[in-house]
Amino acid sequence: MTPEESSSLGKQELSSLHPLEVAVLTDLHTQSPTSEADLATHTGLDPAQVSMSIGWLQAKQYITVTSENVTKLVSLTPTGTEFSKSGSLLERIFNGATEAKQQGSLLTMKSLQETLGLQASDLSGPIGALKKERSLQIGPGGTLEPTQPTSALTSALAILIKDIAHGPSSYDDRPDHARKIIDTFSQRRGRSQEPFRVDEHIMRSFTLTEVGIAIAAKVVTTGVKEGYAQLTPEILKDGSWRSRAPRPYNIALRPPRIAAGKKHPYRSFLDKVKTTLVSMGFEEMRGPIVESEFWNMDTLYMPQFHPARDIHDVYFVKSPAYSEAIPEPYISQVAQTHRDGWTTGSRGWGYPFNEKRARRLVLRSQGTAVSSRTLASQPKIPGKYFSMARCFRYDQIDATHATDFFQTEGIVLGNTITFQTLLGLLSLFAKEMAQAKKVKFAPAYFPFTEPSVELHVEHPKLGWMELGGAGLLRPEVTHPLGVKVPVIAWGLGLDRMAMVALDIHDIRDLFTANLDLIRHKPMPF
Repeated sequence: MTPEESSSLGKQELSSLHPLEVAVLTDLHTQSPTSEADLATHTGLDPAQVSMSIGWLQAKQYITVTSENVTKLVSLTPTGTEFSKSGSLLERIFNGATEAKQQGSLLTMKSLQETLGLQASDLSGPIGALKKERSLQIGPGGTLEPTQPTSALTSALAILIKDIAHGPSSYDDRPDHARKIIDTFSQRRGRSQEPFRVDEHIMRSFTLTEVGIAIAAKVVTTGVKEGYAQLTPEILKDGSWRSRAPRPYNIALRPPRIAAGKKHPYRSFLDKVKTTLVSMGFEEMRGPIVESEFWNMDTLYMPQFHPARDIHDVYFVKSPAYSEAIPEPYISQVAQTHRDGWTTGSRGWGYPFNEKRARRLVLRSQGTAVSSRTLASQPKIPGKYFSMARCFRYDQIDATHATDFFQTEGIVLGNTITFQTLLGLLSLFAKEMAQAKKVKFAPAYFPFTEPSVELHVEHPKLGWMELGGAGLLRPEVTHPLGVKVPVIAWGLGLDRMAMVALDIHDIRDLFTANLDLIRHKPMPF
């Protein structure tokens, strides 16, 4: 740049500089490159002011980024600070269960809730972690019994909390087992009462461009006469407008970004799935979210002593606790099938069927409940039906599990339907809807299908994961509901299908509040 160009540029641009820009340019003139943190220290500006002025100077092409490093820092949340003083929930639960056993009794969920003053939902995560570690087991009536004298997870968590209580520290420098514990117990959507918080910090260094060097030199040598951005009553009153020039507008700056409305990527995915199924000739079926155990489980030939009916696997409705009477002949035929097989050719489960329990209300735990109602409503034969059902299960939240999720449920009825038909449909769903590149099947067991199969797809980051189960409905399911032709059925996790299709690595990101992710996530279709 020639001296003439530098002089012309300085006269033209100096008067448009904001005081914050002047402070940053002055510091960069003496020390370049330097980081945002150092700029804040040297100039005495707030970090937010430094960040804002850097944005302005970058838009004017006066400074440029020389390096950018992303680091993760782990710190304690208010909950973690409390745990550092009184012990974590894992520690209190495990120690409470151990003390109760030593005294010849068992700790119950109810007494634990009363002692800690917490809801069952607050205890589900810690209990699930101890159960997964196999240091705690859940018995009948919600009793908690330790299976080991100590809990390695509880001890490791206590050490981590005590260490991080001294102040934020590097996440990446910690060993794998420590990072795994931090990931499990870090604060995220749906789990605000966790002890750890992991934040990403972007460390950037900046330097002056060729034009910026010339402007900074002018700022240092000639100074910048402070102008005013807005003519106020005070400036008019004291007459300072006579000696101060108004700061000119820079029309070259980028205007504010206008965010146009856009449908949520997951909503678009769900709409696409529905459109695809309808175009294949499927009819949509619907059912209530609050369902009786009869339609949710009994009609699916799940015995009333099945562990999936435990309070730790499904959500029971407190009031009203029971549905209205189940219509005939379905209640009698299903009850008889459970007792001795009825006319299905089965021996049944051989237990006294409890019709009152069949009326207990739960939050729908599987979309197959909608299929049961459809089978009992005299469906078309041949016929194809689907539903997109919201389901609820008591589960520990992680990257691939949530306590509520969408499930695409489907049935196909007809005399020519075979298991091979089912495998073909599952492959089509995985490739067309989930956009999966690799698909595989695994043998499975479900009380209501035989043969049964699980559908697995390969996620680009998480590896192989299960999408759901499927199979040929057993006569014990179809005959009591009045259907005598072969029926294939499937229940696939739409949330997981969306993870593959949208290239999302955490199921919780489907409901993220990150507007940038929502606005820029491309649809694969």
